[in-house]
Amino acid sequence: MLNLALAQAPVPQSEPKVLRYTFRIAETGFDPAQINDTYSRIITSEIFEGLLAYDHLARPIKLKPLTAQALPEVSSDFRTFTFKIKPGIFFADDPAFKGQKRELTASDYAYSLKRFADPGHKSPAWGEIEQSGIIGLSALREQAQKQKKGFDYDREIEGLRVLDRYTLQIKLDAPRPRFAAVMAIGDLYGAVAREVVEYYGDKIMQHPVGTGPFKLAAWRRSSLITLERNPTYRERYYDAEPNPDDAEGQALLARFKGRRLPMVDRVEVAVIEEEQPRWLAFLGGQHDVIERVAQEFINIAYPKGHVAPNLARKGIAAQRIIVPDQTYEFWNMDNATVGGYTPEKVALRRALSLAVNVEREIQLVRRGQAIRAQAPITPHTSGYDASFKSEMSEYNPIKAKALLDLYGFVDRDGDGWRDMPDGSPLVIERATTPDSTQRALEEILTKDYTAIGIKMVLKTAKWPENLKAARAGKLMSWSLAALGDKADGIDSLARFHSGQVGEQNMARFINADFDRIYAELLGLPDGPQREALFQEAKRIAVAYMPYKMHVHRMHTDMYYPWVIGYRRPVFWGNWWEYVDIDNTLKRP
Repeated sequence: MLNLALAQAPVPQSEPKVLRYTFRIAETGFDPAQINDTYSRIITSEIFEGLLAYDHLARPIKLKPLTAQALPEVSSDFRTFTFKIKPGIFFADDPAFKGQKRELTASDYAYSLKRFADPGHKSPAWGEIEQSGIIGLSALREQAQKQKKGFDYDREIEGLRVLDRYTLQIKLDAPRPRFAAVMAIGDLYGAVAREVVEYYGDKIMQHPVGTGPFKLAAWRRSSLITLERNPTYRERYYDAEPNPDDAEGQALLARFKGRRLPMVDRVEVAVIEEEQPRWLAFLGGQHDVIERVAQEFINIAYPKGHVAPNLARKGIAAQRIIVPDQTYEFWNMDNATVGGYTPEKVALRRALSLAVNVEREIQLVRRGQAIRAQAPITPHTSGYDASFKSEMSEYNPIKAKALLDLYGFVDRDGDGWRDMPDGSPLVIERATTPDSTQRALEEILTKDYTAIGIKMVLKTAKWPENLKAARAGKLMSWSLAALGDKADGIDSLARFHSGQVGEQNMARFINADFDRIYAELLGLPDGPQREALFQEAKRIAVAYMPYKMHVHRMHTDMYYPWVIGYRRPVFWGNWWEYVDIDNTLKRP
């Protein structure tokens, strides 16, 4: 359901248009080269701009130019991509520019991509850039690692050539038919000015400066983030290409076509990690939009797929979609207890997977707002097959017990808990976070493990702390979620690729057959041959079980009637510039 008021012309408003919003999890910072968490990336998606973007109304999704003049010129072998940048785009004003207006150039994108290769940043997104195969970039990184003299940003490489002030040519070492989509991930690969990085040094995470519609105005870490309209933002106007049969999309286009972006003056983002205070704040009118209504409140907010009458009387509307995400837990393959590739260690992980009642999780905790995941590929992406079934989603504690018995994981000392085959205690140490949803999930998992005689110990820490420990290989097990940012299913498989160990591959899984398939998937155009390889990759993932995929979630967003034009994005985080706030509708 969309609030449009199609017949109503925009009403002149003297008071600022403020969009108030909440995050469920704290941000980590705002330097694209050093982040990869969803909430930090939502902020950077509004500050930095990629060469390309997604059409925010097109379904199925469609790429379009953003700072580029057009889609790139692509060579017939899919190895050379040439982008021409629009002249007259400027970075937001900042002291780093010493009072000068700073125009965006091709060199800014070349510099920004090099930053991911700089080992000093330990960029979690380096794996994606590395696998893109930009010629010379990995060698530049290796040189910095060996010489330990700092990264040489001034060294020219064949893969990143600035042909003139506004032309960037990217050459890859192998065919990458879908490389252009990488350049649409503006929250990571948007342009960063070198002067800003050098001016702020190790405080760059606190000082994002981009060419986007908003700029950071204030930040109280893990509490409140305020963005304001970028006063130097270029003249950019609402336009899109929804399908002819997309009534909602066509209505939005009719309502807003030609309006200058952004339409709101300020965005205030409160961080409220506990779900009940977050929900109550929305009900109390403290926030205009609540993204992802918590499962514990969904049946009173959106019963049977309809806005509850008491909320509907306030004009509150809702949208629900299955999002391109997945929740999962990993087991550290380097860990002495759960890791390894021998039959008994594979059996242990399979047994732990079989013990988990995902359907109970969906009904009791998620209140029906999810579907079971059969494989590590998200909906809305290539490689996803709704008909694919596997042991990944099977709940069978009897089979789990039989596997454990067969491979010697039995109770040897009579304390009621299974031991390792060598007689040492079998204890699953699981990282967790202090929020109500996670507590409910861990309660179910503890019961499931206990039912097959497995002892589990929870270790609680803040999400950013767990993330750091997971990437360093210090956690035995942890559960988290991932949201897709483009339509290629290979992104989901990065968690299994050896080149992503310490980054996306938190399980530290290494398998030569999987790596071979992954490399082939990168170079093949979309089609039956590529889909067949996806099937092979999924079977390997299920067989070794370094990850237990749980669910693909449905998200229900709710918003007040003065938020005009909201539509949940599929893969991208930036939507604030596409909505309007009608302050007149707030008045009694």
